[in-house]
Amino acid sequence: MLAMPAAVDVPLRMEDGVIRVGKTRVTLQAVVADFHRGASPEEIAHHYAALSLSEVYLVIGYYLQNQAEVDAYVREQRALADDARREYQAEYPNDALRARLLAALDDSSSG
Repeated sequence: MLAMPAAVDVPLRMEDGVIRVGKTRVTLQAVVADFHRGASPEEIAHHYAALSLSEVYLVIGYYLQNQAEVDAYVREQRALADDARREYQAEYPNDALRARLLAALDDSSSG
């Protein structure tokens, strides 16, 4: 007879304000983004070789059970990243480099 399974811990941990999967540097946000793009758990495990398939399934299960909270966390992380990008760009403007790159792009696409 099959015994009742023991509770399984979701392999998530907080590190410097970022939720990571297992003992890896892969973020919860990255796994959720791949899942939203339609990637299967097998594809996600393939994209992030540091993750096992069982970790991916557990994380997706956690996401599905806590979707509102995880989506709010992802929005918060995006806002923090946008703020950091704006601060960096204000401190280190790259207008001249951007103009040169866009000009080079225009030259290569027109010729």
